[in-house]
Amino acid sequence: MTRFARTALSLAAAALAASAAHAQTTGNDVAAKDEAAPRAVDDKVRLGTITVVGSGGKLGSGLMINDDSVKGRSTVTKASIEKDRATGNSYQTIALLPGVNTYNYDATGLFGGGLSIRGFNSDQLGFTVNGVPVNDSGNYAVYPQEFIDTENVCQTSVAQGSTELETASGGASGGAVSIITCDPTDQRRVRASQTVGGLHMTRSYVRFDTGRFANDMAKLFISVSHTEADKWKGQGKAKKDHVDFGFSLDLSEDNKILGSVLYNRAVNNNIFNPTLAQLNANGYSGDFATTFKPRLAPVAGTAQTETGASGPAVYYGTSLNPFENVIASVSGSFKIAKDTYLKVQPYFWYGFGNGGWSDLALSEQTGLLGGAKDINGDGDTLDTVRVARASVTRTQRPGVTSEISTTLGDHTLKAGIWYERAQHRQTQPAVQFNADGSPSDTWLRNGCVQRVDGSCYQGRDWKTISTSYQVYVNDQFSFMGDRGLLSLGVRLPTVSRDVTSFASEGAIRAYADAAATKFTNVNQGYQIKRDFHEALPQIGVRFNLDARQQVFANVAKNFRAPANFAFTGANVRFVGGVIQPIQDIKAETSIMTDLGYRFQSRDLSFTATFFNSDFKNRQANVTDPNTLVSVYTNAGRVTNRGVELEAGSGVFGGFSVYGSLTAQKSEMKDNLVVSSATNGAAPVVLPTAGKQFGTTPRFMAGLAVQYEHGPFYARLKGKYTGSQYATLMNDEQAPGYLVGDLDAGYKFGDFGMVKNTKLALNISNIGNVRYRNPSSGTVTNAVAYQGSTVSAPTYYLGAPRLTTLTLSADFE
Repeated sequence: MTRFARTALSLAAAALAASAAHAQTTGNDVAAKDEAAPRAVDDKVRLGTITVVGSGGKLGSGLMINDDSVKGRSTVTKASIEKDRATGNSYQTIALLPGVNTYNYDATGLFGGGLSIRGFNSDQLGFTVNGVPVNDSGNYAVYPQEFIDTENVCQTSVAQGSTELETASGGASGGAVSIITCDPTDQRRVRASQTVGGLHMTRSYVRFDTGRFANDMAKLFISVSHTEADKWKGQGKAKKDHVDFGFSLDLSEDNKILGSVLYNRAVNNNIFNPTLAQLNANGYSGDFATTFKPRLAPVAGTAQTETGASGPAVYYGTSLNPFENVIASVSGSFKIAKDTYLKVQPYFWYGFGNGGWSDLALSEQTGLLGGAKDINGDGDTLDTVRVARASVTRTQRPGVTSEISTTLGDHTLKAGIWYERAQHRQTQPAVQFNADGSPSDTWLRNGCVQRVDGSCYQGRDWKTISTSYQVYVNDQFSFMGDRGLLSLGVRLPTVSRDVTSFASEGAIRAYADAAATKFTNVNQGYQIKRDFHEALPQIGVRFNLDARQQVFANVAKNFRAPANFAFTGANVRFVGGVIQPIQDIKAETSIMTDLGYRFQSRDLSFTATFFNSDFKNRQANVTDPNTLVSVYTNAGRVTNRGVELEAGSGVFGGFSVYGSLTAQKSEMKDNLVVSSATNGAAPVVLPTAGKQFGTTPRFMAGLAVQYEHGPFYARLKGKYTGSQYATLMNDEQAPGYLVGDLDAGYKFGDFGMVKNTKLALNISNIGNVRYRNPSSGTVTNAVAYQGSTVSAPTYYLGAPRLTTLTLSADFE
């Protein structure tokens, strides 16, 4: 905290000194001209969000707005989003923004993707939809394909460094992403669109807006969509049904209520993500097996042995990802006194689904606790039988955020509370195969393989109760006639993990005492409770040098409680009968510093941000995307520093341009301990100090050039992603790559009752570039290092060119 205070004070003093030295007065004509440019302001109803004044379409073709905040922040508006492919997700929307390293598992956006910002993975960012936290309550994972239909998104905002004080998250150590849905329209309307294209893609979308009713106080909308598309390699497809609902109720000019319910149901076949060795052996289009190896015919009284499959040998019909979820919220803003408002937002998040399927050989004699019932129905329990197994997750997550704000002279004061209690149930049952290789129950609700006592086999059986709450206060003080803004705030988050592991077939190592080197595998239940809390101050200053120029500085401390899997499975052990984590689990903290300059007008906006992040106890997750097995690793101290440049032009002769550039370096400061000392043996330590942290490209650049004339528009986008390491040891690297996309459309206008008819063309990866992105990574690419066995990193491969056409129209 002492270092934080010194850094914050020195940055604020330097910024103010620079401001005073360069301050000048400009005429009202310049200020009036630039007033037409869209700007970000506090949302009047939702918590933890911003809204945009103006259409947002004239600057950088909707990829940039003018911002007056004290920190680095970028926003994409509806003017840009509505030109993207209709099936896209939020990762694709923000791909060109500075600091953003993102990729999708396929071009449609239906299979999800990966994201890091300034070297922070998506599970280190606070994601909200209409102010509701949507990171997984257990491991903070983000699934962008589930949130919302693109047509209903009005803006997506990225805070590259520090989170907003009101962001509801106990796991945001590296920034935040906020997605805002469009409110219902004031006029009654039916909007319909149909998309067709490569990969046998078809998508139908219909949205109905009621317009204002009930004395113009209320309005609502509901939209429904159905989408299907084949995988870009191998066999299988994605099938998605989505429903969005929203309402607005204006009780008075100063009292408003908004609400939304977002429902998603999808069943996808997985896309195989290879190691480098598998990529070289099976080729770029290598995927899961296309034929199902027949099972043995049951024979009574004979011990039969079947062998399972792993990796690319798994049948594609077995590797599935079914999931459904609901995000529901109601946001109210109420004036309770002069210049004093109360915001309240209760919400509920529900999710159920599975993934990480495997073709598992299970022994009827030794594979189940207490023995198994006859799995293959041959009248004996002598066999080793192939079954389909997957990891099931069920989440129920109610919460509420509230804030009171008031204005006292030049001070805008805010204070708020967030509370959430999430129940996260994680199991791993097994079911029989159908004759065609598909599991007997895709959702794993019925027909489980049973133990002798009738209970279900479980490869894991965990229940996590995560109770999170946060208090925050903020004072924003304007000075020198509103030319300067000083923001002082602190948030106090607490995350309590109550993890219960019930006895299951998932074994845990047990040691006689702390000095023992030999262990036994036990199938024993346990409970671990841990609390994590931190005081997180923020200080920021912004000063307008004139009507177009401003400088800003911000220092903030961020926090991320450990994921729940840090207290389960391979990450825990019994020592002398007492359960304990293998590593001393500590919360991840970071101090984020932004120094920046903005030039903002209607014709041109430019932002330069210098940033530095100092990590402590950085959590590195080594994950196999096909098995969903994760291992928690404390990577120690990590620093990441660099510069982000962002520029957007107005419209000149129909042309507008947006560009971004990121240069960064992420360096590990400590060596990594991969095994502890036991019985006098030295620990295994990897020399990671001084190496680049994985999945953090040193250079990235984005460019969008748009031409719009009358009813026609065309936008060419390009993104360069520099090389990045796939391992913490920096012994395996993914090369840099450049990918281009084309978005074009023609607006045919009105035909009687049919309004706003438009035909849109979207082409992704126009150069058909082949590239690969590391997954969450691993320690080293070696099979073993100093006696410590590790797995090779896996890669998500770039999908080939995809072309789609969308015809849309309104009916009024």
